[in-house]
Amino acid sequence: MAAPSHSHITLTIEGMSCAACSTRLEASLQKLPGVQEAHVNLTTEKATITGTASINELISAIEATGFTASLTEAKTSFQAETERKERHRKARRILQRDLIISASLWGVIMLLPMGLKMAHALPAYLSPYLQWGLATVALLGPGRRFYQTGIPALIKRSPNMQSLVAIGTLAAYFYSSLVTFFPAILPEATRHLYFEAAIGIITLVLLGRVLEVHAKGKTSAALEALTKLQPQEAHVQRDGMLIDLPIEQIQPGDILTIRPGERIPLDGCILSGESHIDESMITGEPLSVFRTVGETIIGGTINQEGALSCKATAIGADTMLARIITMVEQAQNGKLPIQSLVDKVTLWFVPAIIALAAITFLFWLLLGPAPSFSYALVNAIAVLIAACPCAMGLATPTAIMVGTGKGAELGILLRKGEALQTLEATRIVAFDKTGTLTEGRPHLTDFHIFTPQNRSALLALIASVERHSEHPLAHAIIQKAEAQKLPSCSISHFRAITGMGVEAYDEEGASIHIGNAAFMQTLSLTNTVATALANTLSTQGRTPIYVAYKGEIAALLAISDPLRPSAKQTVSALKSRGIRTALITGDVTPTARYIAEQAGVEDVIAELLPHEKSEAVQKLQQRHGSLTFVGDGINDAPALAQADTGIAICHGTDIAIEAADIVLTSETLMSIPHAISLSRSTLSIIRQNLFWAFAYNIILIPLAAGILYPATHLLLSPLWAAGAMALSSVFVLSNTLRLRHFSP
Repeated sequence: MAAPSHSHITLTIEGMSCAACSTRLEASLQKLPGVQEAHVNLTTEKATITGTASINELISAIEATGFTASLTEAKTSFQAETERKERHRKARRILQRDLIISASLWGVIMLLPMGLKMAHALPAYLSPYLQWGLATVALLGPGRRFYQTGIPALIKRSPNMQSLVAIGTLAAYFYSSLVTFFPAILPEATRHLYFEAAIGIITLVLLGRVLEVHAKGKTSAALEALTKLQPQEAHVQRDGMLIDLPIEQIQPGDILTIRPGERIPLDGCILSGESHIDESMITGEPLSVFRTVGETIIGGTINQEGALSCKATAIGADTMLARIITMVEQAQNGKLPIQSLVDKVTLWFVPAIIALAAITFLFWLLLGPAPSFSYALVNAIAVLIAACPCAMGLATPTAIMVGTGKGAELGILLRKGEALQTLEATRIVAFDKTGTLTEGRPHLTDFHIFTPQNRSALLALIASVERHSEHPLAHAIIQKAEAQKLPSCSISHFRAITGMGVEAYDEEGASIHIGNAAFMQTLSLTNTVATALANTLSTQGRTPIYVAYKGEIAALLAISDPLRPSAKQTVSALKSRGIRTALITGDVTPTARYIAEQAGVEDVIAELLPHEKSEAVQKLQQRHGSLTFVGDGINDAPALAQADTGIAICHGTDIAIEAADIVLTSETLMSIPHAISLSRSTLSIIRQNLFWAFAYNIILIPLAAGILYPATHLLLSPLWAAGAMALSSVFVLSNTLRLRHFSP
């Protein structure tokens, strides 16, 4: 019986207010039968679940925890971002309205005693009743949100930040109501009103929320900028006419017209015209790129001066821009390993604070000075309000959002948020050679024949075989044959031997084998002249390729692939950061050493099969520590997967990109040290945030409990506690937003 397939479901969650909410919700989802993995992100308000549980089961479990959930519908990035912004604006408007109401009521209640003295017609005994009325309006109006979610969460034994505010303000409100309406049942010394404190707490917490929502909106600025790159209409040629259509109605193969200065609507291939294209938002490169007939253009980039006609090749989620946005969103929903400690703390944080508040109350009630009940109540409320899991919860996900967004701006796409942490620990960077450290645009430099074959006929045969290969070196041979306008030959039984070469048969049934020296050895074929020549060519940085035809070595080709212009600068930049470099390649040792010397790479491991590359990565990890591998080919996939952090070049194969943690959209290798610097900056911000969040609670909670009172007779007012709590979240967010100004 086949195992049930695991699906990936993304749900939008409403009602989360702090890290305790997201952590408990995540724990509840992970306990469900059929859930293999669940991640809840407080900042993006999304839950990503992998497993066999149905959508209805997941939503029911979320609602049972006290939140509302809905399936995140598949929409274009622009539509999704527009809806997100609208939700964000609506939430901010409601918060701002409630803040104004609450602040107004607080202002009135503070001025009330003064107003009653001035208005002699109103007796002073009315003050408590007026205060009660104002506080009731505040609690039922702006403060309602804290009780709607906080109390049910408390009843379900999964208290959150809302629960702490609810308990604190309700305790102040009900005690003050008792003093107002039934003063006789309380000792005269304890008859104090705390309506002002209740409204003040609500006002300051709402102020913190408004500032927090405003700052959180800025954390997704990079993603918002990416979605704005996608034009919503395109000029399409239909039935001999040029009409404007929404991009949702465009199909692959449609002919688009792009005027000078316009954004390119979708990925396509140029049919006529030429122009310089500004690809900076996709690649991070400031210089425009010249594109002409036959070349690919990317949706979202800017056509600078020429009129272009192109064929749409990718639409919707298949465009490069859509894939980039998806990668950024997935990374932002991810969790860093450092977050696991925070999750463990926040899971027990709120229950521990409630217990600590109860202990504080009992301590002051039994041992405090008169009126002990008043001291006990005020200090217990201060403990409840001062505690802030929000700052802890925001410390990591907000930094991931800003860091991954900044990376996208620089042409560094983090497919997995965890890569931000693993990349920071990098001690050695290992490069593949062909197409990574070198340009990946090889050209044929030498063609030596050792048998009585016609030169052009043999080259045509070799090129015909290589047309079936995806290896970068094959293109150099094909280009040479095409330049000489050589005809194609009939080939059969083509087979690629990984790490060795290729074999096929011509139309007469004669075998032809093309590959490296190791391949020739497996065929028991030798040629001393060819071997000596190959050794000489290798020391000059050229890659020798043997050709065996009809059972003997017939020719030797040499292919040169020049070093990338940015390679030497990149290696130097890595060394300046204290990072060692290595070259891991299947090419022969002399060629690998020549390229490594040109770039300044320290370690060279050559003549490896694909599976041996991953073994080489493992050995370097054992010797030097955390390793980042950079590659672009199918044969690099095992090494990319084995590395602590895998980086794929964007022009690489889909398999390499899928195996990588990070994808570079730029052709410059300087994106690698830039990525490491971004990672280090992001982790530094996260550590600062967590230090502040934990230090704040470690210092403020004992102060709220009254630890300084015996020595100084000073207590932390619940109002100051509420203000400090709001400030802690705003501080964390403001500190995170410094990443927006990161410059490599």
